[in-house]
Amino acid sequence: MNKVFKFLDDTFLDLGRQFKWTYLPPLMVYVAAGISGLTGIVGTFFVKDYLNLSAAFLAGLGFWAGIPWALKMPLGHLVDLIWERKNYMVYFGATLIALSLLIMYGLIIHTEDMSQIYSVETWFVISVILAPVGYVVQDVVADAMTVEAVPLTNEKGNHYNKDEIKIMHTTMQTLGRFAIIGGTVLVALVNVILFRDVENLEQADKIQLYGSIYIYALIIPLVSILGVILANYLRNKKIKYLKSKGLEFVTERGNQKTKINWWILGGSLIFVIFTLSVGSFNVPFAQEIVFIGSVVIILFLMFKLIKELPENLRLTIVGTAVIIFIFRAMPGPGPGLTWFEIDLLEFNEQFFSILSLLASILTLAGIVLLRPFMANNSIAKIIVVLSIAGAILFLPSVGMYYGFHNWTSSLTGGIVDAKFIALINTALESPLGQVSMIPLLAWIAKNAPSHLKATFFAVFASFTNLALSASALGTKYLNEIFTVTREVKDKVTGEIQTSADYSELGILLIVVTLLTLILPIFFVIIINKSKYKTSE
Repeated sequence: MNKVFKFLDDTFLDLGRQFKWTYLPPLMVYVAAGISGLTGIVGTFFVKDYLNLSAAFLAGLGFWAGIPWALKMPLGHLVDLIWERKNYMVYFGATLIALSLLIMYGLIIHTEDMSQIYSVETWFVISVILAPVGYVVQDVVADAMTVEAVPLTNEKGNHYNKDEIKIMHTTMQTLGRFAIIGGTVLVALVNVILFRDVENLEQADKIQLYGSIYIYALIIPLVSILGVILANYLRNKKIKYLKSKGLEFVTERGNQKTKINWWILGGSLIFVIFTLSVGSFNVPFAQEIVFIGSVVIILFLMFKLIKELPENLRLTIVGTAVIIFIFRAMPGPGPGLTWFEIDLLEFNEQFFSILSLLASILTLAGIVLLRPFMANNSIAKIIVVLSIAGAILFLPSVGMYYGFHNWTSSLTGGIVDAKFIALINTALESPLGQVSMIPLLAWIAKNAPSHLKATFFAVFASFTNLALSASALGTKYLNEIFTVTREVKDKVTGEIQTSADYSELGILLIVVTLLTLILPIFFVIIINKSKYKTSE
């Protein structure tokens, strides 16, 4: 019993004891990122019911939505360069997020008026692109805010020792993960409440509910703005207090200035111009060209940066980055699986909210419970285990397509039905995604040079985020090979514009499962037999 209490005390209660008010501002920005999913379920149902967009097109749009995350390169370096004025970037990001939300509100409530300016699909694409740009801008600033959130001196002006500072940094990063996931928990709870009577609503009332959720979501940019306002207040308050005691306010950066890295800025400028040019002129294979060009540019910048590291770490870093890239690049089934769950398994808005709530809560628990596994094993081993687990946990989705839930339901008197299987599967699967990210974050924090923290993190984060673009491309290709369509009705007349066809979804799910299992393990074996072997 004492061991259990000690575990709980060391794991949870100690986090509370270590909390400092200076941690709160970056946590507020992270919470905003967590609650960004408030509109996710609404967006899914709106797109499915009213936008006549193919699964392949939506997967391709996911590619373009992921590209802004590569902008972390110049933005991270910009944070280092304008350190004292970086909060203005949060205001800019919040503005873009608010515009994205207001566009979607207009599309849902004032469809006809909006369509007279641009097509509904065009407005949707603009909204989808604006949002990630805003979140990227806020994300790079939040990462930087965590550095200055850790004080170097106490209230008496005495310096903390290295061990104390290390503990505070660890606590800050842990609370940051909790803030993001805690935001998703809050969103899931809100969605469960908002969608509690959705099945009984008339179509017009349902549309009004969808629109109101986008208005509620305006709290997302507001929380971020309040975070930076609070950061300025706490900083000025401490400076004033220390000054009254005849003491000096000390920061980790001190008077150290970051020199402009023209490779980063120049390479990033080329990347932005290249991406916008190819994307704007309807160039054939635009997504593929942008992806290859992005990889080349980012790899060039990475190899420029790793020269800042000791010789013995460079090969290891390359190997580690490749393994993580491949793991994150695996394609998914696309929106077709969700459409199938809505149409044939009869999952509604509230049930998806419950799944999201369960996933978020269990992810929080998974971060804590699986921490020893992450701490005591290499990234290579973690990726192998996660690949096997991910493939196994995808099997219930495959099984339900072929009627597995009907068999289990008949054996158990209707207890183990599709919703029951989905709940159990979500409970087991949910911690894995976040667990896969934690070693990456820890690796970056451990190896980034102290004078280029934001820049180094941003470039390597851009590389691993490009893996998500590769995943979107792979998903698009699979959806072009295996076509899945859902029923789409005209919002006004109710006329069917596209009929549902899920006949090829089964083979699509099987292919995704096999790729998830085989490719990451194959590349881990290749890397670990080469000079790029990682021991991290």
